[in-house]
Amino acid sequence: GGKLADKHGAVSALKFIFAALVVLLLVFQLTASVHYAALATVLVMGIFAFGNVPGLQVYVVQKAEQYTPGAVDVASGLNIAAFAAEELHRFGVDGLLLLTRDGRGRFGMRMFNTDGSEAEMCGNGIRCVARLARERYPEATGERFAVTSGGREYRITCEEPIFGALPTFGAEIPLSLHGDDFPPSLPAEEFVGQPVPELDEGPAFTFLQPGNPHIVALVAPDSAWLFGSDGRLDTRRLAELGERANRMRGVFPRGINVSLFCRLDEGRIFAATYERGVGITSSCGTAMTSCATAAALLGLAGFDTTVEVWNRGGRVRCLPRRTQQGIVTRLTGDASFETAGRLRLDGKECIATGDASPLDPPCDRLRLTEETLRELHEKYGLTIADDHD
Repeated sequence: GGKLADKHGAVSALKFIFAALVVLLLVFQLTASVHYAALATVLVMGIFAFGNVPGLQVYVVQKAEQYTPGAVDVASGLNIAAFAAEELHRFGVDGLLLLTRDGRGRFGMRMFNTDGSEAEMCGNGIRCVARLARERYPEATGERFAVTSGGREYRITCEEPIFGALPTFGAEIPLSLHGDDFPPSLPAEEFVGQPVPELDEGPAFTFLQPGNPHIVALVAPDSAWLFGSDGRLDTRRLAELGERANRMRGVFPRGINVSLFCRLDEGRIFAATYERGVGITSSCGTAMTSCATAAALLGLAGFDTTVEVWNRGGRVRCLPRRTQQGIVTRLTGDASFETAGRLRLDGKECIATGDASPLDPPCDRLRLTEETLRELHEKYGLTIADDHD
């Protein structure tokens, strides 16, 4: 594939390879019933299928040189990024974040899940990307700057630390109450506190679009959906709900993030999330933003009032507001860096890690999570087991 692209050009090489694949598919109709002949046909098809990859990569870079000359490096790395994200689950992370800059120096973020899919927005990730931009390019950021993700621009502010000395950032996140990801069978405007019969008759969901699609539902802390009568977090029902929702592509065309939240105290809620492309996650920034906004819409908290959102990973602060442009919620939380190291593709095209060294002090990184879990138990009698996934 690479030699064909070098000799005849990417488009000509791809036309030849795709034509060969068409012929092989027709041949397969004849050989499918003959075991060895079918195996040989599939093997040849595999060779041609892999052969189109270099041509596609060359074509992407050519288009980047034509339309985005300042971001050719980003374009050439996207295929590798998607592959790398799929491999990263072996290192216990939720995905891969890329900090990008275009030819005009504007910052952007790309986020890939562990299944290789790309997310439009990541509320926790954008704070980490903001910190990286602030530390790498201090002259271009200042106390206020913007980061683009999924075609939207998010205003970033440097904030006072919430816990310890970890750098803290606020992200202004606009939220829509409808969008293309909304079920076409349900009302298209302001779906707030209503059941989704196709999914489950029980929870009353609110649909929110903070850059990626979410449905969130308010439940009681002692309900079987969250902590149950024994006060121990059990997310198995949430996992089943999220998996079922993401199989229903007729209802949620591009999948959906599913969260359940409960009231802990005045201005304080707990959230648990099934993240599209990841599964049950310890923390999801856009989910916490959506839950806090839903709490305001449902009258559980007021607009222009800070809502503290707790979860398995710690806590953040959200400030929902109604503006002339619609609902905007500021998500404020720390951005902690665990280690600095290098990822590389080895000879077998697998991810391997280089030497890694710790960055933020472990005591600062872990204290927020530990204090959240301790207070959750001491104040509210709710427990999350140490081995909870």
